[in-house]
Amino acid sequence: MDRFDYVIVGGGSAGCVLAHRLSAQPSVRVALIEAGADTPPGAVPAAILDSYPMPVFCGDTYIWPDLKAKAARQAAPRVYEQGRVMGGGSSINVQSANRGLPRDYDEWAANGAEGWSWRDVLPYFRRLERDVDFPGGELHGSDGPVPIRRIMPEDWPAFCHAFAKGLRANGLAELQDQNGEFGDGFFPGAFSNIDDKRVSTAIAYLDEATRKRPNLSIYSNLRVERIVMEGATALGVVAMAANGERVRFYAGEVVLSAGALQSPAMLMRAGIGDARELIGMGIPCAVDLPGVGRNLQDHPSLTFCHFLEPRFRMPLARRRASMMAARMSSGVAGCDESDLYLSSATRAAWHALGNRLGLFFLWCNRPYSRGRVQLASPEAAVAPRVDLNLLDDERDLQRLAAGVRMLARVVDASGLGRDSRDFFPAAFSPRVKALSKVGEGNALLTSILGALLDTPAPLRRLLIERFFTRGLKMTSLIHDDRALADFIRANVFGVWHASGTCRMGGAQDCDAVTDTEGRVRGTRGLRVVDASLMPRLPSANTNIPTIMIAEKIADAMVAQRRASVASPFAAAH
Repeated sequence: MDRFDYVIVGGGSAGCVLAHRLSAQPSVRVALIEAGADTPPGAVPAAILDSYPMPVFCGDTYIWPDLKAKAARQAAPRVYEQGRVMGGGSSINVQSANRGLPRDYDEWAANGAEGWSWRDVLPYFRRLERDVDFPGGELHGSDGPVPIRRIMPEDWPAFCHAFAKGLRANGLAELQDQNGEFGDGFFPGAFSNIDDKRVSTAIAYLDEATRKRPNLSIYSNLRVERIVMEGATALGVVAMAANGERVRFYAGEVVLSAGALQSPAMLMRAGIGDARELIGMGIPCAVDLPGVGRNLQDHPSLTFCHFLEPRFRMPLARRRASMMAARMSSGVAGCDESDLYLSSATRAAWHALGNRLGLFFLWCNRPYSRGRVQLASPEAAVAPRVDLNLLDDERDLQRLAAGVRMLARVVDASGLGRDSRDFFPAAFSPRVKALSKVGEGNALLTSILGALLDTPAPLRRLLIERFFTRGLKMTSLIHDDRALADFIRANVFGVWHASGTCRMGGAQDCDAVTDTEGRVRGTRGLRVVDASLMPRLPSANTNIPTIMIAEKIADAMVAQRRASVASPFAAAH
């Protein structure tokens, strides 16, 4: 048992930032608790450092293997990969350093999240980053903990140049900086990586100097089971070690940074949520907050592949595979511009088969559909129920359909292939994930399958239909509205951008879970700081916006702490 000023639950993209910034105050005692393994300097696993993320993402060492999600109402639950390792999602993701668009944050502020407009958040985007391509100036930081770089067109492989040709032929402009030019266009993707190695928040913020601070205690492989509550006041947490031993931490303030699926579940287990549902689960209600677990958002997405002739393949030794992306407008009535995002990768997997396939990810920015996180059991060992409900709003399906047709036109104009049958839909299914696990057996099997793809075109297309598409053809999809809609419903999934389940809002917003500094309504000593707070999902991957949120709230927490020390009487009142 020990007492800390702050106990941070979750050493992910937000938790590492908070631990670094709060412990910079020598008088403050901070504990950071992570359920997964630590990755200290000099001992970061090679799989995590790798610029190519799929081997670590497709394994189960660094994720919550029991955490599943339903993409749509009729879909079966599937594993929803969320980081369980120091650095959290930043240790397993594709390293995209996408901020989103100014309109995203201006809308947050306009809808009640006062102080979160683009003008308010830009200083914290700048604070977190060291942009090696566009350092300094009004838009970019030059000395932050997270290095951000791009692979510029002069260093693109042939696949990227072909993709760019197709985008250009369809009217998209060429942009240099996706975080500084905000219209439709294609651009070199920004990513948190330097010297061709990943930089997670654990690497960026928990460096040797930070870890040596006597007021910071870092705990790994320790899973928080529950928040200790006394009425509506959080007193600390109880955690379980790998050997079954329980450890209790007392806290002046408990900060949940466990992500948009785990943080709301922890609140509900502590009796904070919809009173009727909690009582039905046998949990006494401490604070009736119906918004907990609601407003779940992810970007509805689809995946496609293209067989690559040898001239378009990239050597496996070159690790960074995602180099370029595009923002596009669906043109669906009543929807915003730049409401589609398209990213590409020069290989679909780490092995010989994947190296013969180019990969395309298509998703909807600013989704209208909303899902929910609910408890399946009061027990912490049981994963929450996650319903993404990705197509609950018809507009999201319509926009994906427009995006599929747009992508088909881009590929057709790219020169990637001589036959449209070499472009095909390819879901990230459990079968594909199993084949993507690193191992000798998969290496042998995929080398055989890869060699078969290089056989004459008729045999190759037979193999593609047999093993990938089960007879589904792109030409049939894009010319048949019903077939395309059915395909989207059957194959849509998220892109692991869960957010919004403890959303922040103004004092009059009865559905908001927290105030604009993450403090949980109706409680004392309890705060949420992670992607749960986002009122609406930005037009971006969530990692950099989550780091920004942690930077901004950490700044506010430090300022409040200093004010209370300077004037304890005023702080008490």
